[in-house]
Amino acid sequence: MNRFFSLSRFGAVLLKEFIQMRRDRVTFAMMIGLPIIQLLLFGFAINTDPRHLPTLVEVNDDGPLVRAVLAGMQTSGYFDFEGVVHGPSEGEDALRRGSANFVVVIPAHFERDVIRRRRPDILVAADAADPSAVGGATAALSGIIAGAMSQTLTGPLAQAAGAPAPFGVIVHRAYNPEGKTSTNIVPGLLAIILSMTMVMITAVAIVKERERGTMEMLISTPVRPFEVMLGKILPYVLVGYVQTAVFLVAAFALFGVPFEGTFMAFFIGFNLFILGNLALGFLISTLARNQMQAMQLSLFTILPSILLSGFMFPFAGMPGWAQSIGVAVPATHFMRLVRMVMLKGADSWDLGSEFFALAVIVGVISVVAMMRYRQTLD
Repeated sequence: MNRFFSLSRFGAVLLKEFIQMRRDRVTFAMMIGLPIIQLLLFGFAINTDPRHLPTLVEVNDDGPLVRAVLAGMQTSGYFDFEGVVHGPSEGEDALRRGSANFVVVIPAHFERDVIRRRRPDILVAADAADPSAVGGATAALSGIIAGAMSQTLTGPLAQAAGAPAPFGVIVHRAYNPEGKTSTNIVPGLLAIILSMTMVMITAVAIVKERERGTMEMLISTPVRPFEVMLGKILPYVLVGYVQTAVFLVAAFALFGVPFEGTFMAFFIGFNLFILGNLALGFLISTLARNQMQAMQLSLFTILPSILLSGFMFPFAGMPGWAQSIGVAVPATHFMRLVRMVMLKGADSWDLGSEFFALAVIVGVISVVAMMRYRQTLD
């Protein structure tokens, strides 16, 4: 019987695999940690029906009905009124910069026109660049309006609440009036593609050189860590350029995604994002012992880029702690940048905060990577 199967030989191999698993801490951490992180993110951070969306209001009339409408929107949980704008230019600027998802405009003489049955319209301008972020809120407007009328138009004003409705609500879906999902997904996909390829390619390539022994040759030379890092990173910048060029051509030709903003704003953000991902790949290469670990750690960093950046799920719908983590992810800022440039016509002045955030993230990752590289030299 031992000729075909030996319990002792089987036990020895089994014990050897458990010992090897214990020594390979990165793989073991991935096996345990990744499912837990996925469970937490999908269970607590992901929300396909976002609430408490930042809203601004332009009030040109004030009265019981106006206050009832705004209070109904506030208590619905979809709209959080964060300020007042004066004129359409301020509202458009807030939508373009992403500081507000909605701008509610109450026209002048609104209550008087309601009583006189002139059917005035309330304008709700929505940032529809991400249709899923504003879909639930706009769908709830009809119920909110009906509730406001039933509470306010009573007594002598009850006749004004009859059919047809005494006033209307016009929803203007800015930047994506047709509500096409591809218009939102395709620009954001560029951030995910670059994150996946730049980080993994850099990490695996450098670890491969270490396994082949060529990294030891570099260490024996007077080349400084920053020079090694820069020399390893820059060739892959060209790869990122080629990927982006192919992506933009496909976005225009296949999906009809516009490019409304300035190319210079896109160019600056694009280069910052590529440098950040390449520096992250370099950092991972100082942590990984082999190519398999480099790939595993790269995939571990890609998960937050997909789930916490606003790519698949609305960023505004995530809880505060998830948004705090998402702000530290480079893809979050680059995704905002790309969508603002391509869909909203943003220029460099509009994107100052995103440039600053990307520059800080790139600087931190680069410093940590160089410190880790020095430790490997020692």
